Amino acid sequence: MGLLASVTEPDIRRHLLREEGEVVVDEVRKHPVVYVRPALEGFAALLLLVAFPFVDLDLAWFPFLLAGGIAAHAGWLALQARMDVFVITNMRVFRVHGVLARQLATMPLARILDITVEKPLIGRILGYGHFVFESAAQEQGLRDIRHVGQPDARDLAIQRVVQRAGLRGPRGAG
Repeated sequence: MGLLASVTEPDIRRHLLREEGEVVVDEVRKHPVVYVRPALEGFAALLLLVAFPFVDLDLAWFPFLLAGGIAAHAGWLALQARMDVFVITNMRVFRVHGVLARQLATMPLARILDITVEKPLIGRILGYGHFVFESAAQEQGLRDIRHVGQPDARDLAIQRVVQRAGLRGPRGAG
């Protein structure tokens, strides 16, 4: 199970600064809407396999091969979505993503200048949005966090953590 878990679950606990008292406030996975495309591709692959017996025997390999390729692509997209985790701690925000090679992008709370929450119409209906972080560093791996479920609650969680850390004016001001 350890090997399977390391392939399908990013281990965020190993990135925490436990000796400094860092704790996870929120662990954000992608909204289920990101699995719609892989599901549709998987369904298309299934349709190709159903059509497989009705194809000329000399060309039967083509829909079979095409279905396998589409199914593999659908699996890859789903695994990429599964392996993308955004974490809010009491000290920073960070994102761990990647399937074969893992990437870690970190931003201390003190460097967050602004957070824009974008909610497209379909996102408002389904309950997801996108975060755009502005920081002192212009380009970083945390600029865009897409397909965040409950974006307003997550934005408030970040604002609360920033406020409790004393990084935005006096406590109790509001």
